[in-house]
Amino acid sequence: MEKQKYERPVIKKLESSMPNKFGTRTEYVPVTHLEDVAVKDLIKEHGSPLFVISEKRIRENLRNAKQAFETRYPKVQFAWSYKTNYLDAVCRTFHQEGSWAEVVSGFEYKKALHNGVDGSKIIFNGPDKSDSDIKMAIENGSLIHIDHLDEFYSVRTISDELNKKARVAIRVNMDTGIYPMWDRFGFNYENGQAWDALNKIMRSDNMELIGLHTHIGTFMLAPGAYSAAAYKLADLAVGIREKYNHEIQYIDMGGGFASKNTLKGAYLPGYDMNPSIDDFAEAITSALINSNFKNDQLPLLILETGRALIDDAAWLLGTVIANKRLSDGRRTTIVDVGVNILFTSFWYDHKISPAQPFTQYTEDAVVYGPLCMNIDVIRDSVNLPLLNKGDNFVIHNVGAYNMTQWMQFITLRPRIVMIDENGKVHVIRERESLESLLDKESVPEHLKTFEL
Repeated sequence: MEKQKYERPVIKKLESSMPNKFGTRTEYVPVTHLEDVAVKDLIKEHGSPLFVISEKRIRENLRNAKQAFETRYPKVQFAWSYKTNYLDAVCRTFHQEGSWAEVVSGFEYKKALHNGVDGSKIIFNGPDKSDSDIKMAIENGSLIHIDHLDEFYSVRTISDELNKKARVAIRVNMDTGIYPMWDRFGFNYENGQAWDALNKIMRSDNMELIGLHTHIGTFMLAPGAYSAAAYKLADLAVGIREKYNHEIQYIDMGGGFASKNTLKGAYLPGYDMNPSIDDFAEAITSALINSNFKNDQLPLLILETGRALIDDAAWLLGTVIANKRLSDGRRTTIVDVGVNILFTSFWYDHKISPAQPFTQYTEDAVVYGPLCMNIDVIRDSVNLPLLNKGDNFVIHNVGAYNMTQWMQFITLRPRIVMIDENGKVHVIRERESLESLLDKESVPEHLKTFEL
């Protein structure tokens, strides 16, 4: 007979009255399967830690977002934000669902071309576009969102050299009541910078002004801020029509919609308090429809939504390494998932679920990663059932930024798999190896030999 694990006895107070300000007692349910695939089987086949992405969830999220906007506004186009997650399999899933590509670097631009996106359906954002990037974008007929005047002059010069008109928009920053204001990007609405840039473009023979763009922040919790931004972009568009008799073809509201993750310090879980995609859709579309656009001249509405469409479509599986007590008596659980691959643990309280049955005893614990650095903390305080060495767990809502901001530090980055709509598991990025890292290194001849 297998020896039973000892658990010390504990007395818990039974709450029979109404819930307190934190709600009712938390009930834990083991997450043993993802998309009907057993977690234990995934780890046995592909190793631990392991990122798992759901193709089905991605498609459902985008379709729901489209429905939220298209039922409120006649012309809507989504563009997938490559920086959020630029794995080819993820990007191509969004492109199959009709999303354009939104990129912020020459690397991401080339990745979009590699994925088969037509140049005319690539939106090029960001403050760091090299001359070669701009030339490539002009030649491919892409939408270039000008971020600063130095970039304007580069676009004008390169357009002259190519004898081809550049299709451009400007990025506009503005006061929407959200602070700190993201005014390091683009041209300011309130102080006249935006109009100064627009006048320069309209007086240039080699540029075609076709849009206006803004991106007011990240993980936004106030849909009303988007309403204020949409009103101001609409005001600019109407002003351009009146001054130059020129119609803006699109208004790009950027991204920044919050996912259902829980920000550190939040009073309630993200699933309970964060706005829905319908809340953002109502704020943006109402502002545009209620502006001074003529009914038959509403511009195309472009959305660069990232994290809200991918966060809950991915999980990170891991394994418990050990348990110990800190000097103050707190329980700590050490796992094989570090902040080098779960970068978002610095600002989210990620939900962690055991992947096997457990007893009902729970305890507040600190969850540490495996890295030899004190900041490698996955959760600084979380009430969990006891997890023992070798147990597995599931970290939820990890689809945004972790697979683009991760680092090769101390440990090698793990494999990533995608579960398709039929439940088949595909490897979409192989795990790193020592050989794959050494392939990028070289050693000077005088350092190749030594004696100890």
